[in-house]
Amino acid sequence: MSDWGPVFVAVVLFVLLTPGLLIQVPGRSRFVEFGNFQTSGVSILVHAIIYFVLICILLLAIGVHIKKGLMADWGPVLIGVVLFILLQPGLLFQIPGKNRHVEFGTMKTNGKAIAVHTLIFFAFYAVLTFAVHVHIYTG
Repeated sequence: MSDWGPVFVAVVLFVLLTPGLLIQVPGRSRFVEFGNFQTSGVSILVHAIIYFVLICILLLAIGVHIKKGLMADWGPVLIGVVLFILLQPGLLFQIPGKNRHVEFGTMKTNGKAIAVHTLIFFAFYAVLTFAVHVHIYTG
């Protein structure tokens, strides 16, 4: 039986912590901005650190799992953090872009791009966790 708990946690955190959707720290003109659909390298780094802390707490400390009897597995944490950074709309690419189907390095986003990137995040996360079986067990 597959453990969908880490997948659920990772995808929800991806959406909630996407810079510019709900919040952006730091913002363009203020320290905190809300719903501006903008991003920057610094805000992606700050949000990735917050993502890392929250996913560690939820998966390793609290142990959010849908399947019982698992050891501490750093694989889902590391996969989530790397994908969180690489798939931020506007950092490397954005699908759909504002003026084209795919735009590169715009540091802007929109609701459709967040939805598409969330689906891409879910697909890669699920494949790496369940099909490729990337696991890093500790202690």
